[in-house]
Amino acid sequence: MITRSNSSLAKIACSFVQPLCTMQGIAWDTEGRQYSRCIYTMVQPDAQEQDHYLDRELGLDPGKELRQYLDQYLSQDLGYYLSQELGHYLNQELGQYLSQELGQYLSQESGQYLSQELGQYLSYESVATPEPALQQKTGAKSTQAPRQKVLVTGGGGYLGFSLGSSLAKRGTSVVLLDLRRPQWPLPPGTEFVQADVRDEEALYQAFQGVDCVFHVASYGMSGTEKLQKQQIESINVGGTRLVINVCVRRRVPRLVYTSTVNVTFGGKPIEQGNEDSVPYFPLDKHMDHYSRTKAIADQLTLMANGTPLLGGGTLRTCVLRPPGIYGPEEQRHLPRVASHIKKRLFMFRFGDHRTRMNWVHVQNLVQAHMLAAEALTMAKGYVASGQAYYINDGESVNLFEWMAPLFEKLGYSQPWIQVPTSCVYLAAAVMEYLHLALRPICIIPPLLTRSEVLSVAVTHTFQIAKARAQLGYAPDKFSFADAVERYVQATTPQRRGFTMLTLLRLLLLLLLLLSLLGLALHFLGLQPLQGAVQLL
Repeated sequence: MITRSNSSLAKIACSFVQPLCTMQGIAWDTEGRQYSRCIYTMVQPDAQEQDHYLDRELGLDPGKELRQYLDQYLSQDLGYYLSQELGHYLNQELGQYLSQELGQYLSQESGQYLSQELGQYLSYESVATPEPALQQKTGAKSTQAPRQKVLVTGGGGYLGFSLGSSLAKRGTSVVLLDLRRPQWPLPPGTEFVQADVRDEEALYQAFQGVDCVFHVASYGMSGTEKLQKQQIESINVGGTRLVINVCVRRRVPRLVYTSTVNVTFGGKPIEQGNEDSVPYFPLDKHMDHYSRTKAIADQLTLMANGTPLLGGGTLRTCVLRPPGIYGPEEQRHLPRVASHIKKRLFMFRFGDHRTRMNWVHVQNLVQAHMLAAEALTMAKGYVASGQAYYINDGESVNLFEWMAPLFEKLGYSQPWIQVPTSCVYLAAAVMEYLHLALRPICIIPPLLTRSEVLSVAVTHTFQIAKARAQLGYAPDKFSFADAVERYVQATTPQRRGFTMLTLLRLLLLLLLLLSLLGLALHFLGLQPLQGAVQLL
């Protein structure tokens, strides 16, 4: 809602509309530079006129911000400009609020027109269009401007799809970009583009008309992926570079990057760290390539903040650093741990019981992404521009205690054998070596990697105070037990199907054993089949 506390925005919108109202329907195609002077001097009355035309920073924040956005949008259609700069940020019945605020600046007739014009272009909810007589007088269009459009890389994955679905429910047009199609049905308002983040031309085509990019795609988070160095490097670093470049080429003004806590955690204890107190972990000391490349991409994204866009405007970026993600239908952590439990590979535990870590529910992480995108706008004062934020549920847990509901639901007792962390770390190193050595022959996935051992055994927790204060992030309370319940219900087969499958397996095994027995007797010269025929 526009209030008197930020009425300068209303004054700016007023100045945009006054020339149009005066022209009585003449197409408003004059370049923005012609009108930027009056708006600039209105906000900063004592500014020198000559300063406005110099290509240098004036040192006056209002004028500087206006110049960046005037040159980008003001030469376009009035309704489109207003919808871009005001509409999708306020998410309310804008005509009502703007008419109240702008009434004191415009004549009654102009104020009435502006209210209807803004309601037509800006409100997500349907607002009455201008009457035919008013449309004829002002030249107002009855067609609605395009909705805000965002693109989510990694949109076929769990987080990317959840984010895209939530945005679509809010009326945003969403493009999900990924190599693999989502396993879930596409909700209304979304489209899927099959493309690789390493394909610059494909990105350029997909980024057309996009207002904000959520760069979620990554590779090498866990399991055997962590050991594929070339893939990890090309996707996490190379892909991020291309995403940034295409944002600049396509004039996408906002980029939110999904990073990880691993950019600062490298195996040394961190207790309630924050964005200022914990520096990047040295790149040459990261134990796994995933963490190293994510740290590089994290820094690339932040360094890209403030980059001039091709043709005008500024790229504004921020990064979010979540820990492990959980939630219903999560496809990475929960199924892998459950598989190990069923195979009796988690009969032991390691690490101190006081060790703590953070987790984040997928819906809380989705909330953080949407708030971060809003915080990169003029309406929010660009508060997130060039910033990094730790995102989690706001709670610290011990992994084995937190996983207790999973053991219980699967019908297994919790691990009680305590193994020294050093032994587990050594075993993980051996498993990594065997995986790499035998990869040309066969694939032996490691039970654990060294970095995963340290993630479990070493405390690393982070504050979310900065996200709360600057983004308005307020994590909801979720239970891991609920996610486990959904997982067990979805993966437990019906008893009848299980019985038939077991019977089929037993029959095949019996036939195999009989065949092997017959071959063995045949090679021994007993020839049982021939003897049986003779007896008959």
